[in-house]
Amino acid sequence: MEATSGVEAGSAGDATSAGEAGSAGEATSAGEATSSQDADSSSQGGGRAAAFAEKLGRAPNFLIGMGNDLAEDHDQDGAYTLGVTMDLHYAYLVGLPGEGGWPDWNADGTFVNILADSADRHGTTPMYSVYGMAARGEGNSETLVDPTYMGPYWSAMTTLFARLQDFGKPAVVHLEPDFWAFMQHQAGGDPASVPALIHDFVEGCEAHPETLVGMGHCILSLRDRLAPQTLVGFHASVWAGEPEDTVAFLAAIGASQADFVAIDMLDRDAGCFEAHVDPACQRDDGPWYWDETNQTSPNFHEFLDYSKQISDGLELPILWWQIPFGVPSDMPGGTAEHYRDNRVRYIFSHIEEFIDAGGAGAAFGVGAGNQTYITTDGGQFQDAVTGYYANPVALP
Repeated sequence: MEATSGVEAGSAGDATSAGEAGSAGEATSAGEATSSQDADSSSQGGGRAAAFAEKLGRAPNFLIGMGNDLAEDHDQDGAYTLGVTMDLHYAYLVGLPGEGGWPDWNADGTFVNILADSADRHGTTPMYSVYGMAARGEGNSETLVDPTYMGPYWSAMTTLFARLQDFGKPAVVHLEPDFWAFMQHQAGGDPASVPALIHDFVEGCEAHPETLVGMGHCILSLRDRLAPQTLVGFHASVWAGEPEDTVAFLAAIGASQADFVAIDMLDRDAGCFEAHVDPACQRDDGPWYWDETNQTSPNFHEFLDYSKQISDGLELPILWWQIPFGVPSDMPGGTAEHYRDNRVRYIFSHIEEFIDAGGAGAAFGVGAGNQTYITTDGGQFQDAVTGYYANPVALP
């Protein structure tokens, strides 16, 4: 059975439809949701990243993933055409059941299993970026108290973990990119002040408050009950605010009890924003092409400093996600499918820096149409992953 989906991602702040996806509060008691993260010393401080990889059944090396590359024939997904065995393959789960969202793409939500089985055949771990809260706008908090929205939302979340229970092997679930940042802004940093409907729709979450705090913990409870072999991570958005404020907010909703934290670097090629032609690349907050010498701002060391503060604050490894494929150039901009960017080059030549910042891995993928891809980058990404897997870098 073939899966069918819309797989493009929108930018941070975009209102995302079912066919397109973007890029402090209550203290947790002993009765709150548990995590699959072990309590031994290897999961605390040093060793977190290696422990994360090993729980996925991967070698304890810096992980490389790729996603948003679905094709009609899932044996021909881009991640599986590179001549190496990728660690992760991710896809977006967008929309709601009954509204053309991912649970409707295949019978009984088996889109999840089609992707998981395909990844498993290729020796790769499946990963899912859940965009359920984006169906009517990522920043729309009114949906949290709308039973016609939250009923389907919790149905989809339950279906996801039930499908992964059937899969029975390690998988990765990445929760609601950018949604938490929108809520952090709207809540003034206090997720306990944001109501969210839970109890009428989810069994086993009655002890959690019907707030954003309870929502995060309830998702972890669902994972623990249905698919404990699945590793879950919340998303930290750079634009949410100061690192310490983001850490406090995410910790309150349960992120520190999860298994990793996801951070994105840029959801389009830098050159697409520079060219300012594509409708999906109309931001005006550049520069987007970072200084690889780390002498002028913005640069990679600044970003890694932010990332390390998030990793240290939550005591979790980082998985950088949705990294663009663009090829470095001294000329700003570019053209559709040939925009410039330098993140692939910098990451593969500075992996130790990313590990030192708390990183467990990096997953690459386009965040919208018309971006540079592995078929239009002159072989840059294929050469990079081929060289990397010939001599992978161990996680501490």
